[in-house]
Amino acid sequence: MKKLLTISMAIILVSLVSSCGDTGIKGNSLADKKAELKELKSRKDDLDSKITVLEKDIAKIDTSSALIQEPKLVALAPVKEVDFKHYLSLQGTVDSKSIFYVTPTGQPGQVKAIYVKQGDKVHKGQLILKLDDEVQQQNVKSVQQQLGSVKAQLALAKSVYDRQKNLWDQQIGTEVQLLQSKTNVETLENQLKAIQAQINTAQAQANQSNVYSNVNGTVDDITTHVGETFNGNPLTGGYVRIVNDADLKITVTIPETYTGQIQKGTQVIVNITDANKTFTSEISFLSKAIGATTRGFDAEIKVPKGITLRPNQIAIVNILDYNAPNVIAIPVNTIQTGQEGKYVLVASKNGDVTVAKKVDVTVGKLSGDSIEIKNGLQSGEQLITAGYQGLFDGQPVTTTDK
Repeated sequence: MKKLLTISMAIILVSLVSSCGDTGIKGNSLADKKAELKELKSRKDDLDSKITVLEKDIAKIDTSSALIQEPKLVALAPVKEVDFKHYLSLQGTVDSKSIFYVTPTGQPGQVKAIYVKQGDKVHKGQLILKLDDEVQQQNVKSVQQQLGSVKAQLALAKSVYDRQKNLWDQQIGTEVQLLQSKTNVETLENQLKAIQAQINTAQAQANQSNVYSNVNGTVDDITTHVGETFNGNPLTGGYVRIVNDADLKITVTIPETYTGQIQKGTQVIVNITDANKTFTSEISFLSKAIGATTRGFDAEIKVPKGITLRPNQIAIVNILDYNAPNVIAIPVNTIQTGQEGKYVLVASKNGDVTVAKKVDVTVGKLSGDSIEIKNGLQSGEQLITAGYQGLFDGQPVTTTDK
């Protein structure tokens, strides 16, 4: 293109020189010279017009040319200092701090009755189901029968003791008889206490057939049925699962490369896409150990009160890992890449003309559609945000559509 421009200009200059050398007017008089000058100026104007047309044609083809062009329409935005924040985006899950599998306090047993159904609200201490307690109840009855027998023997022993004491007070009988009567009473009283303890134990064992809820919540799932053996273990048999959905948390695994950058109390933004819900919170717990398989450490985020979610929902967790106040940030789409690196175009005054100016920049963190500028731009400069495609350094620009 440069060769084309040079050849074209050379041809025009040769034509000009040739014209100047041969005007067709001969003579050395003043009138002759004036006539020759007039003719040469006329030819010069015609050549200037051709040069201008040729420059415009070349500029349309060669965008790197600094030749005069019509100003290009662009959009501008002032460069400002902002508080720039970068978030680490990870996938987590909704979990409950109180997912409870109901279990018997004693041995597994056969289910005799179930008192709740899926979806029921339950409170702590509410009876959920009853296991077979026939053997335990028989033990209770057997011990109670022993208790009745000992009570009768004790009543008789006390009566004998009272009579012996009355006779002894009248100096009738022997002291040995009185002491034997007293010993019999004390022995039976001790037996009575032991049997009462046995009854309490037997009754407690019988009560273990009653299975209660240990939390407030909702019956989330029931897989056991009447007649089946129940142990409450979800891996080996039927179970009743209760979820306290008023005490939820978000769990997420953070890559180990962020160790030291993220702390307890770090701000997070959680987005539950399926539920169309977004809320802000903070990290409430960080594990100390790095997972051998995940190569990350676990974090928990509290779910604010009043937000209804379901355990195991997918959550997009955006963790604040970089916060830089009062820095330059611009739209990332305005960044261009040249041979010497990254650059942007700004509007700058060149006399009375506004032209595009190329500015080399050093970029930092990317957050959404904004990118941090470490070096190159100053607050107050006018960044070209639209119309920069094909724009070159020094090209006139305008914000007015003519």
